Amino acid sequence: MQIVVIGAGYAGTYAANRLARKTEAEITVVNPRGHFVERPRLHQTLSGTGRDVTPLTSMMREGVAVRVAAVEKIGDGVVMLDDGDALGFDHAVLAVGSTVTPMPGTVAVGTWEGAQEGRARLAALGPGAWVTVVGGGPTGLETASEVAAARPDLRVRLVGARIGEAFGPKARRRLLAALAGLKVEVVEDTLTAAGDGFVRVGSGRELESGLTLWAIVSGVGDLAARSGFTVNEEGRIAVDDHLRSVDDPRIFAAGDCAAVPGARFACQTAIPQGARAADNLIRLIEGRPLRPHEFRYQGICISLGRKDALLQVSHADDSPARAFFGSGPAVLAKETVLRGIKLGVRMGVGM
Repeated sequence: MQIVVIGAGYAGTYAANRLARKTEAEITVVNPRGHFVERPRLHQTLSGTGRDVTPLTSMMREGVAVRVAAVEKIGDGVVMLDDGDALGFDHAVLAVGSTVTPMPGTVAVGTWEGAQEGRARLAALGPGAWVTVVGGGPTGLETASEVAAARPDLRVRLVGARIGEAFGPKARRRLLAALAGLKVEVVEDTLTAAGDGFVRVGSGRELESGLTLWAIVSGVGDLAARSGFTVNEEGRIAVDDHLRSVDDPRIFAAGDCAAVPGARFACQTAIPQGARAADNLIRLIEGRPLRPHEFRYQGICISLGRKDALLQVSHADDSPARAFFGSGPAVLAKETVLRGIKLGVRMGVGM
């Protein structure tokens, strides 16, 4: 039995390890990089306050083969690679994640390559230079606060149509106060252009910017579409309630690339999907009924530099419930969550 897992982010790595723990199948993970990237830590890499990568081989259970390559197309039982090789499969899990397409003149925060470029360019900035972070969501908030805390000699601004929109009123006020305490300028507007030394916002204002960081996830890649699978308007592969492709019963999908109603881009979404996809694939192999994917959100936890954080507990539909913040429990919760997630992904357990 040959199983190919395409993508080694949170969903793909978790699914591969869970399959290895529960089946005797030959499992191959295909990924364009030879390391596992903790995307929730990329803002730390950029700011020089942490690291985000682990060798992929050390993240996989014994018996999982790792193939470093990009996938060009998924055919009829075959995965075609960019080096001209092909891998046959009896079953596959598509878990290629989401993509970031930065506006010209900006550097992407949400990719490993972008974080490396941003780190080098940030280090080259002299005192008093402006850094503009674009994106009012968790990634933008974490990036702006991390840069401001790590480099107090720089001037940092955060640009977004609505800063902290995903948070409740009390939590949002706390976020804005934290940004003010770090001397981050907040501009609630859209970015319309970025160039050498400047950015322009929707109101027409042109602002100085020595480095502009793009902290917005743009969508998903076109692998599913160019392979002929049904996709939604975002390019996510269409799946049924069991995370099974509506076009090919041999293929399951999980994570950001799967068109699951109500699912947002997040590792807390990807990991349970990776678990369910793996479990249902095992059930399919064993001839047992598949189980529908059911999930409720727990909350959002973001860091605000290394000494502050905010944890917002959510209702099942992801709406705000209660918030905790400060230099104690919230910071501990953030770090504990990330470490726990990584351990669970490595072992393929939980969920």
